[in-house]
Amino acid sequence: MIDPSARIDAGAVIGKDVSIGPYCTVGAHVSIGDGCRLIAHVNLTGHTTIGPRTAIHPFASLGSPPQSVSYRGGPTRLVVGADCDIRENVTMNTGTEDDRGVTEVGDHCFFMVGSHVAHDCKVGSHVVFANNILLGGHVTIGDHVVFGGGVAVRQFVRIGEGAMIVGLSGVRADVIPFGMAHGPLADLIGLNVIGMRRRGLAKADVHRVRSAYQALFFGEGEFRARVERVASEYGADPLVNKIIEFIRAGKRPLTMAVRRGVADAET
Repeated sequence: MIDPSARIDAGAVIGKDVSIGPYCTVGAHVSIGDGCRLIAHVNLTGHTTIGPRTAIHPFASLGSPPQSVSYRGGPTRLVVGADCDIRENVTMNTGTEDDRGVTEVGDHCFFMVGSHVAHDCKVGSHVVFANNILLGGHVTIGDHVVFGGGVAVRQFVRIGEGAMIVGLSGVRADVIPFGMAHGPLADLIGLNVIGMRRRGLAKADVHRVRSAYQALFFGEGEFRARVERVASEYGADPLVNKIIEFIRAGKRPLTMAVRRGVADAET
């Protein structure tokens, strides 16, 4: 199941039932899980691990060195999970020595044409990247995040679980779990209610998160006091707790502008 035109370096680990198509190149430190498909013209290099049943389409390049002036040539890594669909011209870099040394992608992710995952990023599972998504270095993406086309995310930004980033947005600050961000310098415009519904959350759950959101961002008093008040009032709600824990875990305060929008008007 390996095309004669493919080039597989000695030392590469190839799992069972792997298909490697024409003109693919696989480096000596690459490990490919069972059932993967490299369609054609795929480049896998560096210390890269690809999880089982992941499909990689033409002209994707995974595991190349980080685009960082501080990289010193160390054996940093790229780890991609199982059951991902990686489309044409997607690029993913390994980590740097000055961070965790690894770039990670979870399971069941869909990367559309031209997406880029930079060094030291950590991408969760069930994440969807539309065409031409650009992640700067050290970005953290939670599970079930959806990106519209042409989004750019600044380095060190965190995007919480279940968030939606509208197409052509520039994300320069953290986005809370279940939030919706939009704009050239993106603002938080509400909740990703459609995404929450698609994950099977009950209407009552969505209403509680929406109520907590309103109290957090449009309530009275300083933001720090509002966080503590919402944490006390909604402490038993696991969804709201994810938002509170995300805010508390940040190394810097939330700086994304918040504006009233129509994103969460229909619940």
